Amino acid sequence: MSLLTAIAEIAGVFVGFGALISVTRRSEIDAAQLGLVRAVVTIGLEVLVAALIPVGLSRYGFAGHDLWLLSSLIFLAIIWVVLILSLRNAENRQLAIQRTHSDPVMAAFFWVLLEIPMQAPLVLVILGINPSLDPAFYITALVLNLFQAAFVLAQFVYSQAAEPAQNRNESATG
Repeated sequence: MSLLTAIAEIAGVFVGFGALISVTRRSEIDAAQLGLVRAVVTIGLEVLVAALIPVGLSRYGFAGHDLWLLSSLIFLAIIWVVLILSLRNAENRQLAIQRTHSDPVMAAFFWVLLEIPMQAPLVLVILGINPSLDPAFYITALVLNLFQAAFVLAQFVYSQAAEPAQNRNESATG
């Protein structure tokens, strides 16, 4: 369980960092960049909560496959609720479409190499494929979710780095 609390602490760093960016640079961030910051905070919160679910449930006597089954069900539900609520927001939906059109490779990387592999281990736990691997499957999903936060944070950082270069190019040609 100490690994789970350590993952929650790491996720807390992403949440704090994303919140700090959004507060200190609010006037300098465009809608797309603000969407990335919100995504970092949201994914970080998702990881933080998911890492603490088994810790909390174990205090109520859940153990073994029952612990990981219930934790996986809750984690998967959180993922889908966050996705649905996020995409129900028109601004978030438009930003997701815009990002997909502007950089389909990065969008494919996110969805195909991070999102699907993150959810797959949770489904394996729920299906009871190999109960001895339930903790490993759950940790794999957590780590991939944490990689998502890092990936989105990197996108934000690189979008910040590209913006001054674009402004310099516009000034030189204008």
